Amino acid sequence: MTEAEGHVRLTSGDEADGRDRRIPDIISLVKDSYSELRPAERRVADVVLDDVRFAVDASNAVLAERAQVSEPTVTRFCRAIGCEGVRDFKLKLAQSLVVGALYLSKPPPLNSDNDMPFWNAVFGEARRALQEAERQLDPAQLLKAAELIAKARQVTVFGLGGSSSALAQETQYRLFRYGITVSAQCDPYLMRMTASTLKPGDLVIAISATGRTREVIEAVELAKHYRASAIGVTAPDTELARACDVRLTVAVPEYPDTLKPTASRFAFLAAIDLLAVAAAYKLDGSARETVRRIKYNAQIHRTGKEMEPLGD
Repeated sequence: MTEAEGHVRLTSGDEADGRDRRIPDIISLVKDSYSELRPAERRVADVVLDDVRFAVDASNAVLAERAQVSEPTVTRFCRAIGCEGVRDFKLKLAQSLVVGALYLSKPPPLNSDNDMPFWNAVFGEARRALQEAERQLDPAQLLKAAELIAKARQVTVFGLGGSSSALAQETQYRLFRYGITVSAQCDPYLMRMTASTLKPGDLVIAISATGRTREVIEAVELAKHYRASAIGVTAPDTELARACDVRLTVAVPEYPDTLKPTASRFAFLAAIDLLAVAAAYKLDGSARETVRRIKYNAQIHRTGKEMEPLGD
């Protein structure tokens, strides 16, 4: 979520009149207050946490019946966790479902073979992401992107958030070894500041898994205002993709396990590797010489084999 931690935004008429009302994450409040509740109130909490959607829809009487407590106990429970009453609690509880019941579901049963139900999911989803990248990425767009990189005076990579910022850094590491002047920016203010310095002949590579990150989109639009070019590594048919001159797009549906890291980053890593290698082939001799220098100085700094990873 992009909202302040622990809160979700209430989308209502309050936004229209300029007020930004936020509702606390009531699920966390129930869990954090659990040890302070009376035994009867804990039974209400158990019912709520076991099936949040049921608790949202159930009447006070039905909720009390399932928890095997009195209706006044349900009211006391609501007040104990900081709500004005049952109605206020239901409103906040309903808002907690904005992230989906998926995040509130119980974990899958353990595999009797290795007690690791995620094993096949992680490897399987990584393979599927790479297959989707190979199927969806457009070779013609890749060659256009490589041409832009090879001709650019300087390259700036934009990425925001836990995944895209790491991918932006990875893009910098992939490109600099070919002698390309490149930097990565992962702070929204520095992205705007950097975009303001760009000129014709400069290039932005913008990375976003969703293509909806407003700060990245605005930085790209600002760079293009100053006539820099832009490559988007993102999801198809998104605002970011439309803002870029060249689009390397891939969509990878996520596996329904909230604890498993997103598999789409494998697809974007493949796109970044393709982009880097395609640009290196465009540069050819100069890229090879830069890589040779890096490898030479790495080898004399420490012993190792010739085909070990460049720069460890």
